[in-house]
Amino acid sequence: IEKRIEALPPEEKARQRQQLAQPVLNDLKAWLEKNRTRVPRDSLTYKAMQYTLNQWELLTGYLADGRLHISNALAENAIRPFAVGRRNWLFADTPRGAKASATVYSLIETAKANGLEPFAYIHHVLQHIGGASTVEEIEALLPWNVTLSKLQEG
Repeated sequence: IEKRIEALPPEEKARQRQQLAQPVLNDLKAWLEKNRTRVPRDSLTYKAMQYTLNQWELLTGYLADGRLHISNALAENAIRPFAVGRRNWLFADTPRGAKASATVYSLIETAKANGLEPFAYIHHVLQHIGGASTVEEIEALLPWNVTLSKLQEG
C-alpha cells in the first residue's frame, strides 16, 4: 500500500491509508485479540502480541497524517552515525570539544535532512559566515534557509 501511494500528496495519502490500510490493520488487531489467549502468557509470542496491542494507537497514528512515514527507518538512519561514533566520543578531551563535535554533527545531519550535500553546505557556510554581521545574515546560512542553487553560485 505504501509503495503505491508514496508519490501522492499528504492529504490523498492519508485518505488512501484510511481506505486501504485501516481495514488490514483492523483485521490484524482482531486477530491479535483473538489469538493472544491461545499462547502461553510467559512466551515471547504473547509478549509481542500484547506489546503490539498496547502500542496500537502509536502503531496506527500514521494513518491520519500523510506526512508521517509508516516506519521510523529514516530517523534511525539519521542517528546511526552517532551510534557508530559513540565510542570515539568518549575520548573528547574537554566538554568544549564534545560540545563542538555535537554542534558539527548536528549541523551536518540537519543539512542532510534538508536535502543538502554536507560538504557543499559546510563549504558554503565557511565562505559566507565571515561576512555575516547580523542575526538575519547568520540565520540565512542555516540549512533550512540555504538552497542548492545558492550552493552552486558559490
